[in-house]
Amino acid sequence: MSDSNKTDFTNPSTFILLGIPGLEAAHIWISIPFCTMYAIALLGNFIILFIVKTEPSLHEPMYYFLCMLAVTDLVLSTSTVPKMLSNFWFNSREIDFSACLTQMYFIHSFFVMESGIFVAMAFDRYVAICHPLRYSTILTNPLVAKIGLAVVLRGIMVVLPYPFLARQSPYCRTNIIPHSYCEYIAVVKLACGDTRVSSYYGLFVVLCVRGLDMIFISVSYTQILRAIFSLPTKDARLKSLGTCSSHLCAILSFYIPALFSSLTHRFGHNVPLHFHVLIANVYLLVPPMLNPIIYGVRTKQIRDRLLWLFTHKGM
Repeated sequence: MSDSNKTDFTNPSTFILLGIPGLEAAHIWISIPFCTMYAIALLGNFIILFIVKTEPSLHEPMYYFLCMLAVTDLVLSTSTVPKMLSNFWFNSREIDFSACLTQMYFIHSFFVMESGIFVAMAFDRYVAICHPLRYSTILTNPLVAKIGLAVVLRGIMVVLPYPFLARQSPYCRTNIIPHSYCEYIAVVKLACGDTRVSSYYGLFVVLCVRGLDMIFISVSYTQILRAIFSLPTKDARLKSLGTCSSHLCAILSFYIPALFSSLTHRFGHNVPLHFHVLIANVYLLVPPMLNPIIYGVRTKQIRDRLLWLFTHKGM
């Protein structure tokens, strides 16, 4: 390690991203699935946006929320993957201090937004299943716009202290981040001052945002499942479950890797560092890739429109 990485500084001009520590020799090979997932995420989410925009029958609350999810996934993955791939392919490890804080803010704010969108989609499914006759009167376009605005503002405001807390901390140990992107806790750990406020606020965001969102989703689906299993016929129950299956799959693909990463990060002290980093990459790469696939396969209206586009162009 060079002496420049050990000198005292209040704010370093640059950070050094190691990528996946311990697996540097395999960076080229690791980049192949990462690049593939990113390409699928870009293509899939743009297709979702295009289909919903061009198909008037899909101009409904459920698909508006789906478009919000697609935009969030595009920003979330684009905030991390290009820099990650430049590191893997060209050994471009340096990132400007302000750029690092910006990347950190975008990652965490859009992660909070995505969690909020899943809550909104759970509310949409609750109204559709439990109050089907009042669906159009409850979920009006103005209400959908207000929900979307609330989700965006929450993501912006809750994560806003992150870059300020990180910027005011003195960095006198090293400017090397053992990660492939500027993750909040990874940056906080480099500070040599008292980081309790930063750590506690990070834990507060995890518990009060992700935790509360999971509770709201669980309550919604408890009511949904109760309503479904009270339906008189098996066909009606299966049809109602089918309308929720894509949303449930997307929720699981989003929360399970994120929850696993948080648990191993805080309690898995014997887990190798490269495993922590790989899991952290997975929970930012897999949901943006899977969400358009899940909704494209499981949602009949989107699937039919997509097939029509391909067959129509092939004629």
